[in-house]
Amino acid sequence: MIGSLLLAFGVGTVMALLGGGGSILTIPIFVYIMGFDPKASIAMSLGVVAVVSLAGVVSHWRAGRVDARIALLFGPVAMIGTYLGARLSIFLSGGVQLTLFALMMVAAASFMLRETLPTPGSPPEGSRPRIAWPLAGLAGVGVMTGLVGVGGGFLIVPALIFFASLPMKVAVGTALLIIVMNSVSGFVGYLGTPGLDLPFMATFAGAAIVGTLLGSRLTGAVPQKALRKMFAVFLIVMGILILYQNLR
Repeated sequence: MIGSLLLAFGVGTVMALLGGGGSILTIPIFVYIMGFDPKASIAMSLGVVAVVSLAGVVSHWRAGRVDARIALLFGPVAMIGTYLGARLSIFLSGGVQLTLFALMMVAAASFMLRETLPTPGSPPEGSRPRIAWPLAGLAGVGVMTGLVGVGGGFLIVPALIFFASLPMKVAVGTALLIIVMNSVSGFVGYLGTPGLDLPFMATFAGAAIVGTLLGSRLTGAVPQKALRKMFAVFLIVMGILILYQNLR
């Protein structure tokens, strides 16, 4: 139990330092270290990410860095996609879900290795709709969240900056609120999955929240660019190992 609490503390610290990445860490921990079934691991990861992200939303909200109007515009579409993805997951084996998860890890790493994010207020050249495409994209992110448990913050933040013209700090806070909505919807979609350990999930989430408190204090002292690159390399290595494990 102490080991799992330390891992949860580490997950929370990383989430605070990077503004995301919780599910990318919790699912491998639940499957390969704690020994849970992949489907139960994805479900519990969604629950943990929802609780920890909600704690992050509270601090961003108090600082005025959450655009509730944008979250209510984009969030429900992503929630519908997430719930559908969770229900569709019954047609996939745990191994297939982990393979998709590994591919998402590599995709997340590629976004984290990018030097720049889009600038606010720069819509695609010659395009009129600024809402339809991002809504469709978020629905797709929601489906993948439900299928493999990845919250999609690495996609949501750039989308909010690019299409909703939000400043970076507001985009992060708003994305966290959308991730909470996504994760709750996905977790509801997984209710009834065999092997769910709700007391363990609650304890893990509590320790992760304590980790976020430390991480938020370390944010200014840790070089973010170097940290993101190291984490991205870690994701690529982990993604390749999971792919090897499930495709051999």
